[in-house]
Amino acid sequence: MGWQEHAYPDPAALAQALADALAGACRAAIAARGQAWLALAGGRTPLPAYRRLAAAGLAGPVLAIPGDERCVPHADPACNFSQLQQALAADPHLRVRPLTCADGAPAPSLAHARALLAAHPQPFDAVVLGMGADGHFASLFPGAGNLAEGLDPQGDADVLALLPDPLPPEAPYPRLSLTLARLRRAQALHLVATGQDKRAVLRRAQAADRVDPALPVTALLHAAGTGAPPLHIHWSP
Repeated sequence: MGWQEHAYPDPAALAQALADALAGACRAAIAARGQAWLALAGGRTPLPAYRRLAAAGLAGPVLAIPGDERCVPHADPACNFSQLQQALAADPHLRVRPLTCADGAPAPSLAHARALLAAHPQPFDAVVLGMGADGHFASLFPGAGNLAEGLDPQGDADVLALLPDPLPPEAPYPRLSLTLARLRRAQALHLVATGQDKRAVLRRAQAADRVDPALPVTALLHAAGTGAPPLHIHWSP
């Protein structure tokens, strides 16, 4: 089993534990190389952890990018880049770079993201991933036409443009997403989820004996422990 589970009594405890893990990864990277490099999920569950990270008093530079992004303008409330900027704003050492162009246009944004990742080929010091009730992580949604490429643990692409099918009604946008191949080269992977419904999804995925494209998180679980770092699963009610 290539994952480690951490259960907390409430979301605040989860946020503090995740912030502590990220701060430790950042401090170790800064001590070793002078800078830390993170890929972070957006969404309501991890944002409190990022605010706590920004209050942790890191004594060196940290560069972060969204692990996935909606192809919307940066000023749009749905933009993960803007959410991360706001959550990390208290510490000037924490800098966030966008995956997309300012207007969110998909094709130029994909070119921008490829160039950004090519300029920073080193493994992430830590990755934070969320998970949807449909089992997607990052923006690797079931039903996306190029999902198999995104879930290939040995794939060559670092980032893909994807169109979920069907589009999530709460966020009906095309997406950019880091691929599983790029994510699993990280020093540490953290998957966060809250609520009994998502715990049930995790249990289904953990019980699966193969990768199921209808439940993409199975690919993340199967990739754990096969040359990848341990996957830390953080859950609270």
